[in-house]
Amino acid sequence: MGKVRNILEQKKTVPISVGPETTVYEALELMLEKNIGALLVMEQEKYVGILTERDYARKVILKGLSSKSVPVGTIMTVNSATVTSDTSIEECMEYMTQKFIRHLPVIDDEVLIGIISIGDVVKYIIEDQEYIIGNLKHYITGI
Repeated sequence: MGKVRNILEQKKTVPISVGPETTVYEALELMLEKNIGALLVMEQEKYVGILTERDYARKVILKGLSSKSVPVGTIMTVNSATVTSDTSIEECMEYMTQKFIRHLPVIDDEVLIGIISIGDVVKYIIEDQEYIIGNLKHYITGI
């Protein structure tokens, strides 16, 4: 099975981030525009947290706060789980499933290099299984 780096190579997208001073409303607009469920929060090119739709629902809406005035830094998840590019896909799937996490920032040598989602992991696993099945069919049938 593959590593996180294999997913990042397939994605070929730049991680989207905001600063902690960005309002939650502005962050939500960006998430809508990019059709994503989480934003990385960066301060002077250093990863400091992640903002997810779940953070918004639980820490703004349910508390009666205004997304137009609350900064991302006050509701983001800090000390979130991260992985490296050498982390196996199996480890990611197991961790995401056990901890109910949908997004994992990827950090190598204290530098953020990407983010993977549960959808990325599932897609990779399905494609890997299809490849193995195809090879087994070819081996068995000789075609």
